[in-house]
Amino acid sequence: MTSLVNLIAISSAENQPTSTIRTRVNASSAEITNGSNASVARVATNGFGSATGGEKEKKVAEAAAIIAKSKIVCFDVDSTVIREEGIDELAAFCGKGAEVSRLSRLTREAMQGSMTFQDALRKRLEIINPSQQEIWEFVKGHPSTLSTGLKEFIEHLKSRNVEIFLVSGGFDCLIEPVAEELGIPTENIYANKLFFTFKGKYAGFDTNQPTSRSGGKAEAINKIKKMVDENATITMIGDGATDLEASPPANYFIGYGGNIVREEVRNRSTYYITNFSQLIADF
Repeated sequence: MTSLVNLIAISSAENQPTSTIRTRVNASSAEITNGSNASVARVATNGFGSATGGEKEKKVAEAAAIIAKSKIVCFDVDSTVIREEGIDELAAFCGKGAEVSRLSRLTREAMQGSMTFQDALRKRLEIINPSQQEIWEFVKGHPSTLSTGLKEFIEHLKSRNVEIFLVSGGFDCLIEPVAEELGIPTENIYANKLFFTFKGKYAGFDTNQPTSRSGGKAEAINKIKKMVDENATITMIGDGATDLEASPPANYFIGYGGNIVREEVRNRSTYYITNFSQLIADF
């Protein structure tokens, strides 16, 4: 029997285009969701994927007012808190970037209902097959980049004693350094976990984690509400369809398009911003 040791979390690729990697924004039109076939658009950038124009934004002042009354704010991570898509970067680091990119067909099957989200995740991870050593080297050599205005916005939330959570299909091993930089407790991270054998070989992922399956972010938010305050106003911020689908149970959803604009998400969002500084307001 395979021995399983050392849990490390990695991304579920739920909101990612299959070829968005760090400094080059090259989004495909595929997205792993359990629903619609969302298109992905490149945004006007300042050289690193941050939106510079206001034509994509919706009800920014109202979104800032929602934040002002929120007691809990939950963030997606990939392409929201950070500019990268973790599973794409890890795949490229492990020499499997092209193979993972070819999984767009499987992504479409997942969206059409012939493959579960968890199955699509499993197939991607089987291709990447990351060892524990590769994970460590990747984390050390490829620090994530915070999105524009994010750090100042986090400080603003902290000054108002807002509870902050990272609810992501992303890599815990990547998210934890980001959380540390932002001063967010690691127990406020909801993400997927990898299993490794005692020799450090990839041995699967924890299918019991809510973010490993469709509807998992909503499940995580329900847990947060019960843990913190069931009557508290909670807002979810993210770039992808699974973030949008987390409201309800979140009271509000604010779409974010500072790195990638997913048109289906923008169209369905009541509030949409492209820079976190837009959410800083005193009421």
